[in-house]
Amino acid sequence: MKQLLLYLSFLLLFFNVSDTFSQNLDIEKEKNRIIESRIEFLLDNNESGDADYTTLFEQLEFYYRKPINLNKTSYEELQSLGLINDIQINNLLEHIEKYGKLITLEELQTVNGMDLESIRLIAPFVRVNRNADAPNASIKDIILDGDNQFFMRYTRTLEQQQGFTDATPEELEENENARYLGNQDRYYARYKFTYSNNVSAGFTAEKDAGEEFFTGTQKNGFDFYSAHLYLQNFGIVKELALGDFQAQFGQGLTFWSGLAFGKTADLQTIKRSARGLRPYTSVQEDRFMRGGGITLQKANFELTAFYSSNEVDANVTDTLENQETFVFSSLGESGFHRTPGELENKNRIRRTYLGGHLTYKKRNFNFGLTAVTNKLDGEYQPRTQIYNQFSQIDNENTNVGFDYNYIYKNFNFFGEISHSIDGGIATTNGLLVYLDPKLSLAVQQRKYDRDFKPFESNAIGDGGTNVNEQGIFLGVTAKPFKSITLSGYFDRFVFPWLRFQSDAPTDGYNYLAQVTYSPNKQLSMYARIRERERGANLRVEGQPIDQVVNEKQTNYRYNISYKINKKIDLDNRIEMVRYLQGEQPTEYGYVIYQDISYSSLSNPFSFSLRYALFDTDSYNSRIYAFSIPAYSGRGTRFYLSTKYHISRGVDLWVRYAQTYYNDREEISSGKDLIEGRVKSEVKVQLRLKF
Repeated sequence: MKQLLLYLSFLLLFFNVSDTFSQNLDIEKEKNRIIESRIEFLLDNNESGDADYTTLFEQLEFYYRKPINLNKTSYEELQSLGLINDIQINNLLEHIEKYGKLITLEELQTVNGMDLESIRLIAPFVRVNRNADAPNASIKDIILDGDNQFFMRYTRTLEQQQGFTDATPEELEENENARYLGNQDRYYARYKFTYSNNVSAGFTAEKDAGEEFFTGTQKNGFDFYSAHLYLQNFGIVKELALGDFQAQFGQGLTFWSGLAFGKTADLQTIKRSARGLRPYTSVQEDRFMRGGGITLQKANFELTAFYSSNEVDANVTDTLENQETFVFSSLGESGFHRTPGELENKNRIRRTYLGGHLTYKKRNFNFGLTAVTNKLDGEYQPRTQIYNQFSQIDNENTNVGFDYNYIYKNFNFFGEISHSIDGGIATTNGLLVYLDPKLSLAVQQRKYDRDFKPFESNAIGDGGTNVNEQGIFLGVTAKPFKSITLSGYFDRFVFPWLRFQSDAPTDGYNYLAQVTYSPNKQLSMYARIRERERGANLRVEGQPIDQVVNEKQTNYRYNISYKINKKIDLDNRIEMVRYLQGEQPTEYGYVIYQDISYSSLSNPFSFSLRYALFDTDSYNSRIYAFSIPAYSGRGTRFYLSTKYHISRGVDLWVRYAQTYYNDREEISSGKDLIEGRVKSEVKVQLRLKF
C-alpha cells in the first residue's frame, strides 16, 4: 500500500499543470523534472516502500503555485525546498543583509556558492519581489484569498484475487480470515485549505481494498480519517499544529517522525534539515501523531512543546485478570483492516508522546536540546530475540539529545548526540565542504549503541533502525566541465552485535559512482554503478544453523532523457543487477523501458506512456525503476496515464496499467493470489480547485 501511495503521489504531481494555459510550459516541465529527481532518491534508498512521501511532494507543488519571495523569506522556508544546501542559504541571506533586496533572479549568480545548476533547480519555486508582502491578514482576508483543493481517487485491480472470491461455510468455519470482508475498490478523499504558507487546514479519508465501506464493521464509511489545523508565523507563535501532525528535530536521532532521505548521489541529503512541527496530510496509518504542538519564538530562542495520544494497532497476545490491560508483542504497521483478525488488532493500544525542543538560533549557528517521553498502555512483551535483546523499548521510554549546526565560510558542521535514559547512546557528526561551485565534499561519522532505544528516529545509517551500527561516509561531487558532473560516495559500516537475519556481528560497504552529461536543456543522460555488500544469514537445507555469508548486489544503470520539442519528451533506461550470496549461484536481472510524455498549453489533454521489458532470476535481483511494485520475474509492463483539463479548477486523471508475466501461471500468493499471468489496474482521480 505504501509503495502504491508513493506512485499515486508522483502521478498527481508529475502531470499537474496550471489552471490557466498562459504559463510557460518549459517551467512546468522543469518543475516536473525536479520532482522526478526527488523520487529517484527515494526509490533508490527506500526500496521497501515503507515511507509516505506525500508531504514532500505537496511542499514542492505548493511552492510552485505560491513561489517563495526571496526578499522576504527565512532559513527554514528555503530549507524546506530541499534543493539547495545550507551554505548557499546562509550566503544568500547574508548577501541580502549586506547589499539589500534582490532585483532579479539573475542576481543570484553574484551570491557566493550559487551556481547555475542550483539557480535552475530553485527557479520554478521562487520569485523576487521588492515590495514586502502584507505582514498581517484578517480572518476575512484569509478566507477570501485562501486556496481550496478537493481530491477524489478510485483504484481497483481488475483481475479477481483469491481474497475476494466466495468462500464456503466450511472454509470460513475453519478459518474466519480466509477472505476479505470488503470489495476490491480503494477510495481516497482529501480536502485542504491553504493561505500562503501561514495557514493549512483539511481532512483525509481512505478505504483500502478489502476493507468494508459503510457496512459491517465500518459503519462510519472510511477505515481511516485524519484532520489537521496548522498556523505559522503569527507573532510570537512560530508554529501551531492541532490534530494530526509530525515533529522533526536535530539530525533525527532523538525524535523524527516522517520522511528523511538516505544516502544518495546528492551529498546534502546526508544532513537532516529538521522542520519542527508540520501538519500531517498523508494516509500512512502508523507514522503520525495526534494531539497538538506549539513553537514560540523570542529573539534568537525557540521553544517547542508537543503532546500526542492516539490508539494504534497492536498484536494482542493476552488479557490480564482485570480485563482492561492487554498484553501485546508488537505494534501494527500495515494499516490494513480487511479480515476479522486484522480488525481484532485495530486501535488496541494507546501510544502517548510528550516532548519538547529548545533551540538557540542564528543565521549561521544553532544548537538545540530535545527531550521526549514515549508511553505505551498495556503490557508490552515483545518477542525478544538474541539480536534485539538490548534495544527493545519498554512500556515507557525517555530519550534526550543535543544537536548543533554551524556554518563557517564554506564549511558546514552538524551533528547530534542522543541518550536513552535506560539504555545506550547514539551519535552522528558530519561535515559538508563546498570548496568551489565545482567541487564539494562530505564526511559523516555515526556510532549507535546496541542498547540505544529509538522509538521515532530517522538518522543516516545502513541498518533499518539507528541501533547497533558504526560507520563512516565519504562523498564527493565535481563538475570538471560545464556539461559534466561526477558524483559518488563510499560508506563503510560495522554491526558490532547480531541483527535481524544476521546471527553474527558483520560489516560491509556501500558505494555509488555516477557521471551525468547535460549539454543543453533538451538532452540529459547519466551512467551509474551502485554496490552494497554486507553479511546475512543463508539457510542451507539439512543444516540446523544458518550460515552468515556476504551478500553483494551491484546495479548498473544508464538513463537518457530527450526533449523532441516543447510538447513531447522521451525517457529511456537500461538497468542491470548482479546478486551474489555466499557460494550460491550468481543471480542476474535487467529492465529496459521507454517513456513518452506529451503536454501542450493549447491542448487540455496530456499523457504519459511506458513500455518495459524485465527479466530477473528471483526477487533478490529485483529492480526499482519508478515501478510499484518492483520489477521481478520475467515479463512486460505497460501503463498509460492521461489527464484532461475539464475547466478552470477541474482536472481528471485516468491511468491504466498492466503487467504480464511469462514465467508463471499465478501472481502473488495467499488472499492476493491471481490465477493467470496478467495483473491490471485502473485509477481515476478528480481534482477540484476553488
